[in-house]
Amino acid sequence: MAAMTCLMALAVTLPVQAQTAAQEAAIRKNLTERLPRMGKIDDVATSPINGLFEIRVGTEIFYTDAEGNYLIQGALIDTKQKKNLTEERQEKLLAIDFSKLPLADSFTIVRGNGSRKMAMFEDPNCGYCKRFERDLQKIDNVTVHVFLLPILGPDSVEKSRNLWCTADKGKAWLDWMLRNVAAPKNTCDTSALARNVEFGKTHRISGTPTLFFANGTRVPGAIGAADVEKLLAEAK
Repeated sequence: MAAMTCLMALAVTLPVQAQTAAQEAAIRKNLTERLPRMGKIDDVATSPINGLFEIRVGTEIFYTDAEGNYLIQGALIDTKQKKNLTEERQEKLLAIDFSKLPLADSFTIVRGNGSRKMAMFEDPNCGYCKRFERDLQKIDNVTVHVFLLPILGPDSVEKSRNLWCTADKGKAWLDWMLRNVAAPKNTCDTSALARNVEFGKTHRISGTPTLFFANGTRVPGAIGAADVEKLLAEAK
């Protein structure tokens, strides 16, 4: 009897799987042909709504019907749970395994016992970054990995080079960000800065500051000290 039940369940499952595979193939084919500029479709998955499929292109989320005849760009809201499902999905896609950050291409500032960890990608000419650095002075017992990301122009590249080539990078960084004391002109191997820019492109770090916490949480933009404390606590 148990064997018969398993066979019946398998007989139902296989056609469903075949239908889902056929629908995914149709979606990929039709959208690729009709919207070539949309980019490569990385993933097709079912959504909580019957007949609606989630399309992932990089970290962008779209929705479509089973044949790719219609495309929806926007947030999918679960009204019962009061959750933005699209936002939650994108947060997972944008998260980074903290242990895999290229820390050799950063410098470190330690406050207190340094027990809590975070990383930030910043441009020395970013006004929001300077404001954030002032707020960050209120945070204790933290290790901060600073990735220079010179994306705001040639002057950002020059300032980043001077900072990176200074013996005490952390001091030079804080002198500039908090006191407007520029690092002296200097030269050295700045391939780390080029790698940071490429890393930013790969992981869609398009603005500064961008923050990462030990649990992989990403925060684009400057936030207050209270929010930093909350995220550090959640990341333990």
